[in-house]
Amino acid sequence: MDDQPGTPPEPAPEPTPEESRSRWTGWRVATLVVALLCGGLFVVSAQSSQGTDLRPGRYDNLAGLTDSEADRAAGLQERVAELTREVRDLTDQVDDNTVRRYRQQVAKLEDAAGMTPREGPGVVVTLSDAPEEVIDAATGDKNLLIVHQQDIQAVVNAMWKGGAAAVVIQGQRVVSTTGIKCEGNSVMLQGVPYPQPYVIEAVGDVGDLTGAIYEDDYLQVYRDQSDDPAIAVGWDLDLKDSITAPAYDGLLDLTYATPIATPTQAPDSADRPN
Repeated sequence: MDDQPGTPPEPAPEPTPEESRSRWTGWRVATLVVALLCGGLFVVSAQSSQGTDLRPGRYDNLAGLTDSEADRAAGLQERVAELTREVRDLTDQVDDNTVRRYRQQVAKLEDAAGMTPREGPGVVVTLSDAPEEVIDAATGDKNLLIVHQQDIQAVVNAMWKGGAAAVVIQGQRVVSTTGIKCEGNSVMLQGVPYPQPYVIEAVGDVGDLTGAIYEDDYLQVYRDQSDDPAIAVGWDLDLKDSITAPAYDGLLDLTYATPIATPTQAPDSADRPN
């Protein structure tokens, strides 16, 4: 028989003690699972952060950040140099003809690879951005007002062309693996950020070095822009009686690709032994 209109629904039956206990057990299990998941996330975050902030705030002071990262990199380089000295000390204690032969071969290549310091006369070129008042007043392309990686590279290339025995940028010895890369308002050298001005030193014959620098077409355009008051990008060249180029103290391990070996072709039946 259908319910009459307006008749209130019958109340739901009260859960039995077994049903209540089952629901309570389910909530306890779910709470335990959530707690375990949260704990796991905390552990993963701690391991990933390595003691740093996973969500750092925005850095407004790029120069301060650059200095901080440069100091950190310098500390790591000092640690690398310390470990390298330990390896050399241990190597010196090895009494083996093969080791001594390889060490002699390495010693012959150390100077050419920039692993030994060099000292002598040379030139110092300093590149810098235009003054702030020039940058603020500029209405055109402001890229002409700042130093770029290609500007530094042009100076280095001219120094090598002039017969430089050693080249140093921001106190770092330039070797065959040195990379120069722009990162915001700083330049990365071998993974270390440096703000301007950029000091580039070369040890070698002063006449040959200055001649190669002033004959370079790219650097001639740079110097013309340096003399232009609307650009005024920084350029300075000094002659020095003595410049000390420190030995390269960065990483020595090289990463390179290895070609995939192609399968060898099976010999013809005529080539097989009977």
